[in-house]
Amino acid sequence: MTGRYDETEGRGPEEPVVVRDRRRIDPLTGEIRPAAPAAEPQDGPKHAAPAEEATEPEPAAHAGPGLGESLVDDSVSVATGLEKELAERTADLQRLQAEYANYRKRVDRDREQVVVGAKASVVGDLLPLLDDLERAEQHGDLTGAFKAVGEKLVGSLQRSGLEPFGTEGEPFDPSVHEAVQHSTSPDVTGPTVTMVMRRGYRFGERVLRPAMVGVTDHEPGGDAPVDPPVGGELPLEGELFDENNR
Repeated sequence: MTGRYDETEGRGPEEPVVVRDRRRIDPLTGEIRPAAPAAEPQDGPKHAAPAEEATEPEPAAHAGPGLGESLVDDSVSVATGLEKELAERTADLQRLQAEYANYRKRVDRDREQVVVGAKASVVGDLLPLLDDLERAEQHGDLTGAFKAVGEKLVGSLQRSGLEPFGTEGEPFDPSVHEAVQHSTSPDVTGPTVTMVMRRGYRFGERVLRPAMVGVTDHEPGGDAPVDPPVGGELPLEGELFDENNR
């Protein structure tokens, strides 16, 4: 009877399987493991290290990008975005500052116009009083303490901006003069104020009241010159009639 063949016959003792973890980073803690010391040679048969256990060279620190990686540095993109946003915010602040400056100028101008308008309204109510003072001075009634009070009032109003106009001899201006009388004369070269019936007043650039005046215009013709008599005076009309009847 043929004996059973045992596959283990003729083999030596099996070597134990050793698994070496050569990972540099600990998968549990995430820390870098210290380098393992070189193994000392042992007695026994030497076996070549498997190819997969060979130490792989570390990648270079300044190696180029791999396949599929971008050549643009993310830090440069972030800096460019911040500069763009900073420029936009600066432009917004400058525009806001310009709008605020224009607003301040407009408010100051409106406030000044309101103040000037209020002063002009008060001064306009005092114009009849100034007319009475002027008529009293023309008639010689403005004397004593009454004259001193009137001069102070007129001086205060003029310092505030009141300016009278409308004097004889100045050119006629229909924007500030109100003509109520018209005449002609060869003594003037154009429309001229020759009579002031009521003085006009302006406050700043605003005309409170036009001046009421009489205007004289230039007369282009005029009387024809008379030729001087020859040999003496001309005879009167009656003497000439008598000589003809003789």
